[in-house]
Amino acid sequence: MGDVADKVAYFQAITGLDDPDLCAEILTAHNWDLELALSNFTSNPRAADDANASEATTSSTNPEQVETGLVVGAAGGPPGLAWKIVTLPFSIISGSLGLVSGAVGFGVWAVSGVLSYGLGMIGLNSGRNGESSSTRLLSVSAAVSEAMDFVACFERDFGCIRPNFVAEGFMDALQRSRNEYKLLFVYLHSPDHPDTPVFCERTLCNEDLVAFINENFVAWGGSIRASEGFKMSNSLKASRFPFCAVVMAATNQRIALLQQAEGPKSPEEMLTVLQRVIEESAPVLVTARVEAEERRNNICLREEQDAAYRAALEADQARERQRIEEQERLEREAAEAERKRKEEEEARERAAHEAAEREAALVKIRQEKLLSLGPEPEKGPDVTQVLVRFPTGERKERRFHCTTTLQSLYDYVDSLGCLAVDNYSLVSNFPRTVYGAEKLSLSLKDAGLHPQASLFIELSS
Repeated sequence: MGDVADKVAYFQAITGLDDPDLCAEILTAHNWDLELALSNFTSNPRAADDANASEATTSSTNPEQVETGLVVGAAGGPPGLAWKIVTLPFSIISGSLGLVSGAVGFGVWAVSGVLSYGLGMIGLNSGRNGESSSTRLLSVSAAVSEAMDFVACFERDFGCIRPNFVAEGFMDALQRSRNEYKLLFVYLHSPDHPDTPVFCERTLCNEDLVAFINENFVAWGGSIRASEGFKMSNSLKASRFPFCAVVMAATNQRIALLQQAEGPKSPEEMLTVLQRVIEESAPVLVTARVEAEERRNNICLREEQDAAYRAALEADQARERQRIEEQERLEREAAEAERKRKEEEEARERAAHEAAEREAALVKIRQEKLLSLGPEPEKGPDVTQVLVRFPTGERKERRFHCTTTLQSLYDYVDSLGCLAVDNYSLVSNFPRTVYGAEKLSLSLKDAGLHPQASLFIELSS
């Protein structure tokens, strides 16, 4: 531990102080002698309290009591069954070690135990009955490892008839007791105390007591040589060993100390104490269980209501989406129908306009052709009488000069507007003669149609 940072970290882990600068100041005052600083800190409660007071402000209680995580009873006596609620968040801000004893010999034992733990942390000592020291600073995984080591060592030393100590950190055990609506039975194990073996063998491993604890409590144990057990002995102000306590979770990460039993106790005495705690705490536990059940029921009811609301909301949203989609579909169909109607109307208008233009053009052509014929001549030797029969049976008759070309006959037929087609031919019956395009320049006389002719119209296929 020659490195300055390591000394600060180690001093911080042992004392529980959160401020590294404060730890550095204490070590500087002791010329960086780690063992001397720890010895003075643990053997001088006033100095330890002053150091903790510089880190956190504590609530006012009995002036003779210094709070370091739990409010306990007056020195030398149990707190009774009136709950003393924790006034600081249970981060276990370690303050005074509180290892106060009425006997000088017991005080020497307490200091020697602390120094033994400190030497063990730096690898210069080993635990009783082969307990190995840890060189790691406490972490989340280390708390579980310490609990597992304690359970294994306790079972090895005292047998398998024992309280079912949970192999997890103190805060996890406290949360477990809260979840199970039980009180937490805490046992702090001091391997070097002369009363420890007898208490463990005859009292703590008594079958009746073990059965009562396992049925009514969540049990947690820790060695004061381990980091978390050492901090718990500090927080619970354990002044005598063997040490047992009954605690429960309170609000705002705090705990309530219900009962503590210090010094050797018989199985009957421990049963009496624990039964009284159970009896007086039963209403609170029942109330907590009922309130938790009501909370769960309320949560389930709210979840069901929320689920029903979400389902109804989703159904409404689905119906609204369907309505919007249907409306959009109808609007699209209406828009498409309107577009088609406009297109058809425009097409009809174009067709009508084109038909009107064509009709106007035909009328104009017919008028031009009619004008090109000139006035109908009077009867005479040079005038040809022409009769034209239409496919409808209608007949038209007109006189022409015999020198008029066959083109004039076609112009005459066109000017009448009786045909809906343009492709046709003028044909005579006897003999059958077709007066087609190759004969349009012939005169009526040359074509053999003078002095009179009877023609019919033959539509081209």
